[in-house]
Amino acid sequence: MRLPLEGLTVVAIEQAVAAPYCTARLADAGARVLKIERPAGDFARGYDDVILGQSSYFVWLNRGKESVMLDLSEKPALARLRALIDKADVVVQNLKPGAIERLGLDPQDLCARDPALIVCSISGYGRYGPLADRKAFDLLVQAESGLCSITGGAESPGRVGFSVVDIATGSAAHAAILEALLVRDKTGSGAQIDISMFDVIAEWLTVPLLQAESGRPPSRIGLKHPSIAPYGVFVTSDGKDLLLSVQHNRDWTMLCEHLLDDKKLANDARFATNVQRVRNRKLTDALVAQAIAQLSLEEVWAKLVAGGTAFACLNDINALSSHPHLRRITVQTPGGPVRLPAPPAQVRGETRRYGPVPGIGRNEHLRSAIAPCEADEPAV
Repeated sequence: MRLPLEGLTVVAIEQAVAAPYCTARLADAGARVLKIERPAGDFARGYDDVILGQSSYFVWLNRGKESVMLDLSEKPALARLRALIDKADVVVQNLKPGAIERLGLDPQDLCARDPALIVCSISGYGRYGPLADRKAFDLLVQAESGLCSITGGAESPGRVGFSVVDIATGSAAHAAILEALLVRDKTGSGAQIDISMFDVIAEWLTVPLLQAESGRPPSRIGLKHPSIAPYGVFVTSDGKDLLLSVQHNRDWTMLCEHLLDDKKLANDARFATNVQRVRNRKLTDALVAQAIAQLSLEEVWAKLVAGGTAFACLNDINALSSHPHLRRITVQTPGGPVRLPAPPAQVRGETRRYGPVPGIGRNEHLRSAIAPCEADEPAV
């Protein structure tokens, strides 16, 4: 089966998470991704060593790529990179601010040289503006954007527990590149794309921003929802944490009937709309907490299912590991096979194979499947 991006070549001058997330998706779709690494490798290779002695970050984000080891401080290596770019359809880069220009590879010049080329640059704060020269990493942008101020409990700000800014940025870059490829198919023209981590997460923060600018800034309330009630964690009689969500008035009516055993509450002025339930959150939550506290998890589960209420168990990551809904793929790595969570998109009638994770500058395992090019020569 032919994959959507087969025949396309991507040169990825990348490191860490955001750009590798983007190019991993391109590789999954069949693009040939040439990952340019320093002699020491992408520094994400050293983030941890928990996967057969390898980094969990690197194993996750670099399957199906070819590692091309280049010391870009050396002229022959830089010349080789230029030769690779000359044959590429897409260039993705997330070097520190100004680095790509100092290499003589200004995206504007690359696009002028090859009008069909798509160049996507990922940075912390974009190419222009007061913070354009500042280095940025995931947690730094979480803090700078205000995300940390609405994350965590009432006592202190918190970090989102995974690299949410990096992943959001990689997703935005992936989508922008696909759009540019569609335009190129129609017009023959490529594109110069700039993706800022700050811009990405600021756009994701639109709702809390609008709330703050309207005089109702969101506060940190842990596992409650700032705009919806009841929406939070409640404890059953057997000590189990259950998170339930009532999104609209019909949900509330069903909850009153099946869990609270009091249909009259559905029309009580204090709870009749979500706005009123949020204004009376303490009382709303108290009613739900009292009902759940008298029932076991199994009993609550049955009542919530009967009423069509949305709910979830408050699991930890170990529970995810054995969760019945978790789908996995197996990827080969230099240290052996690794089972990873499967990419989310499932296309009917399509079964995908996922390429191996490369060692630094070593791609012998790909030669039989991919036509040779400069990337298969000995590394400079």
